[in-house]
Amino acid sequence: MKNSDQTAKTTLTVLITGAAQRLGAAMSRAFHSKGFKVIVHYHRSSEAAESLLTELNSIRPESAFPCQGKLSDIDQLVAQISDITDRLDVLINNASAFYPTQIGNTTEEHWNELFESNAKAPLFLTQALLPLLTSEETTSHQPSCVINMLDIHAQRPLKDHTIYCMAKAANQMMTLSLAKDLAPKIRVNGIAPGAILWPDQEGDVSESYKQQTLEKIPAARMGSMEDIVETALFLATGPSYITGEIISVDGGRRLYS
Repeated sequence: MKNSDQTAKTTLTVLITGAAQRLGAAMSRAFHSKGFKVIVHYHRSSEAAESLLTELNSIRPESAFPCQGKLSDIDQLVAQISDITDRLDVLINNASAFYPTQIGNTTEEHWNELFESNAKAPLFLTQALLPLLTSEETTSHQPSCVINMLDIHAQRPLKDHTIYCMAKAANQMMTLSLAKDLAPKIRVNGIAPGAILWPDQEGDVSESYKQQTLEKIPAARMGSMEDIVETALFLATGPSYITGEIISVDGGRRLYS
């Protein structure tokens, strides 16, 4: 159900893809705490999404809404979103497949999946949502905002992750291109995280590898989801004169070859 005209004029709306868990959930909570209406996209993580939606709506009723489906099914996603809102102030393309693809064992299925989530879906979802991103209600006071989640490995290859790095590099160029093509009504920026927390199974990461990694981070610590969340909030709610920027959130890791 769409908000009343009065609510739509005063409440900003954000759509976050891959929003049910980890970084997506953290961003959902952060934007919600700033008064945004939050559209939580997810594919398979139904239980986590329902828990998050219940949490947010218990704080502020009718402020968080589900959007379930594959990123490849753009028409179905847009239909759900259009039933929720007439405006979209912030789109965060966060959903991303990530896994190694060693040359010699790489398949077209790997290519299709990694490019689908990391490059194709962000482009075509952004395109399909242009009517909401450029609605009079959305852009009457300031441009709307698209934030693409990138990776420092869009520019610095990660061993055994050739296709992932290629897809993120494509996303980075898309971000810069759309910043030109969609101005002045839409600002488009990217966030390129560096080392953000160790994997869930820390036993898979040796202490020597951790030490080697930290030695190449001037900030002398791993990043956190909060570092990324704060950057996203800055890009979405801070100066409206920022577009076409890729902000590396890597503790200075990019300074090392």
